[in-house]
Amino acid sequence: MATVREQPKRKRRYTEHDLLQLPDDGRKYELVNGRLQTVPTGGRHGRIGYRLARRIGNSAPESLEGFDSSTGFRIAGGNIRSPDFALMQKTRLPQGEPPVDLIDGAPDLAVEIVSPSENLNDLYQKVLEYFESGAQQVWLLFPERKQAYRYTAPLEVEVLHENDVLTGGELLPNFEVRVGELFE
Repeated sequence: MATVREQPKRKRRYTEHDLLQLPDDGRKYELVNGRLQTVPTGGRHGRIGYRLARRIGNSAPESLEGFDSSTGFRIAGGNIRSPDFALMQKTRLPQGEPPVDLIDGAPDLAVEIVSPSENLNDLYQKVLEYFESGAQQVWLLFPERKQAYRYTAPLEVEVLHENDVLTGGELLPNFEVRVGELFE
């Protein structure tokens, strides 16, 4: 006698519309490969992002527009990412202004503040997606280690420690900060 094998239920693929309809529950979400993913955040995370934004804001040229972690970017492949801090050339925005909803393409600079629970493979996937979608730089900030990884291409990374100086390169020529200051 043959046995009947149950087919596993197919998981629902979420869409951009589903992401935009989520309630404002204090969590940060991204759409990744048809799944809604909660992105870890917290008080320390927010403080680091705020301090970085303040420092960059004081040195960023007028040609750049800054965005906080509530901003979603449509990335190649259909994912929607929300870096903790982002800068984008105004010339890449429609009529030089941010749209009301999501922004097409990656920011020129995407900054991710890494929580201890985040998966490194997922982080490297984000780095690749950002560059595939137009990023010039991606920074991964590791508060636990007091390190910053400054990517200028998917496989070109500069690992900076607490006493090293993080610079903005050609994108932010007037920006520099000692890495440890970001985490104090």
